[in-house]
Amino acid sequence: MNVASRLPPETAATTASTVPRQHNHRIKGKPPRLALIYIGQPVYFVTLCTLHRQRLLANSGIHETFRHYCERAEDHNIGVGRYVVMPDHIHLFVRGGLDFNLGIWIRGLKRAVGAAVLGGKGKGIWQPGFFDHILRSDESYGEKWNYVRNNPVRAGLVADADEWQFQGEIVVVDRV
Repeated sequence: MNVASRLPPETAATTASTVPRQHNHRIKGKPPRLALIYIGQPVYFVTLCTLHRQRLLANSGIHETFRHYCERAEDHNIGVGRYVVMPDHIHLFVRGGLDFNLGIWIRGLKRAVGAAVLGGKGKGIWQPGFFDHILRSDESYGEKWNYVRNNPVRAGLVADADEWQFQGEIVVVDRV
């Protein structure tokens, strides 16, 4: 609806020619409010799960492979913040540069970790896709982290979150 159509009929005719039309340049698939909500590059909260929730991930070798992949991401302007590797899923926070493609990066992470699990063959251990949530500027990274880091406690794997050895932080990606 243009501005002129909201005016009384007697002023609409003269106003229609004097009011400049605003062109709404939208990018397909990108909500129009996105630029208003996110400042700079967003922080993604990501969860990826093993196929049939197989308990394959919580061991030192897989943890080391995960950390190595995430540390190398820094060379590509990608920062992995805090993370927890559970027996059947991984939670992580990640932020990338302007050209960051989360799907491509997660595909590489799945391939690297899957290859470590299967001795060089990375297919077959992951559920298709992944869950991701962009933290809005008013959301608390710290609150989400506290919930995530307590997963091992809720799962009965440890009595205290600090006892879980398959968690950490690669770089600081906090908003504040």
